[in-house]
Amino acid sequence: MQAKPTGSGKRSQSENNRQQQAARRQEKAERLQAEGGEALQHERRFGNKNAAMPVADGEQSPREQRRAPAAGKPRAEGKSLVIKAKKLRLRSPSQDVKEKSKRLREVRLDKEQIEPVRLQKALSASGVGSRREMEEWIEAGLVMVNGKKANLGDRVGPEDRVTAKGDVIKLKWADRLPRIIMYHKQEGEIVSRDDPEGRVSVFERLPQAKSSRWVAVGRLDVNTSGLLLITTSGELANRMMHPSFEVEREYAVRVLGELTPEIAKEMTAGVELEDGPAAFQRVFQRGGAEEGANQWYNVVIKEGRNREVRRMFEHFGLTVSRLIRVRFGNLGLPPRLKRGQFYELNEAEVAAVMKWSDLTMTGRKKTRGSKAE
Repeated sequence: MQAKPTGSGKRSQSENNRQQQAARRQEKAERLQAEGGEALQHERRFGNKNAAMPVADGEQSPREQRRAPAAGKPRAEGKSLVIKAKKLRLRSPSQDVKEKSKRLREVRLDKEQIEPVRLQKALSASGVGSRREMEEWIEAGLVMVNGKKANLGDRVGPEDRVTAKGDVIKLKWADRLPRIIMYHKQEGEIVSRDDPEGRVSVFERLPQAKSSRWVAVGRLDVNTSGLLLITTSGELANRMMHPSFEVEREYAVRVLGELTPEIAKEMTAGVELEDGPAAFQRVFQRGGAEEGANQWYNVVIKEGRNREVRRMFEHFGLTVSRLIRVRFGNLGLPPRLKRGQFYELNEAEVAAVMKWSDLTMTGRKKTRGSKAE
């Protein structure tokens, strides 16, 4: 009678199988690498979607890269490794809000009501590229309007036919309420689409805007976290960012060192930085001491110059160890919105922001006697 294999024998056989499978995967990856990138892409598209190049000594595997924190570390090539932000889901709004949101969602402007805009602006808003890039295309003669070579300064409307590099472009128009996202930016992420260092962009974290292009309302540097507003309305972004509108930004600041009442008074009175005068609107302490020498303060400022809050504290010999934006205009960072999460405002909330910004629902500037569209 044949003896049954023992438990240790089964484990040894299973381990051998796993080693053989790993060896086959490694061999296949090396073969694909030798054949070139096209073979690898073909394998991922039509065969094994998890096919990957062999990992060199000292490098992290894709699984390790996905598990590792993104903050401050260059990521490997391949945008598929970027972890998408999770959407914050709140309780269902009231029936009145649901009905109002549904009505607003269905509102559209007639083509006759849409005013012509600059060509590079229309192309950028339609997701073709940045305005600067579109200007370069126009100057290079790569853009045609109604069969004629376009020039910088040309304006187009819904009835115009536009081609770029020989392809017909379906322009998108602000004929409806825009979208607004509140994103809790993490440290280590950049607010840009291009970065030579390969750092993670907030635009890679967020869902794609199918009918338009996301625009960040102001920026946060790589070491600053907190509230970042992102919208499909360039007019709304400009309205909230432009210095002439003096929209408040509020930050929570953890400071190493003592911020005396005299220093706080000077900060609100104004100091001279290398790029001009700067001042906080308000400075107030939040909570008690943390980790001994660290203190938390909130500051309010009405402009968004590069690293302005940090430089204000550095002017007085104080080091900022944490900087979090907690409010932009009339929108505050929701307590439930954790780092790396986003919340998309419903139509009723977006309409309230447009009204607060003194814009029509499609982002046009209001004129005297104008009514909501």
